Amino acid sequence: MSEDDLDIAFKEAVKRVNDHKEPFPADTLLKLYAYYKKATNDYGRPRSREALINAFKTNALFQAKELSQTEAKQLYIDLVNNYFLYRE
Repeated sequence: MSEDDLDIAFKEAVKRVNDHKEPFPADTLLKLYAYYKKATNDYGRPRSREALINAFKTNALFQAKELSQTEAKQLYIDLVNNYFLYRE
């Protein structure tokens, strides 16, 4: 997949997540969060009002720290596709 195709697929996956109305499981949300942050090179600190949520987000980012931007985009796309495989 070319870089342009990957970017398009990533943006489509992000849109699917944003358009989804039901809650995601917590483990899926944390992976989506970490992959998204790595894919977009957003290294800002978690900004939840809850310290525990920030700790979980920080841990998810730590677990994804070795991923490249391209790997993170692909993992995000794969996770979204697998999540919605039997839901739509």
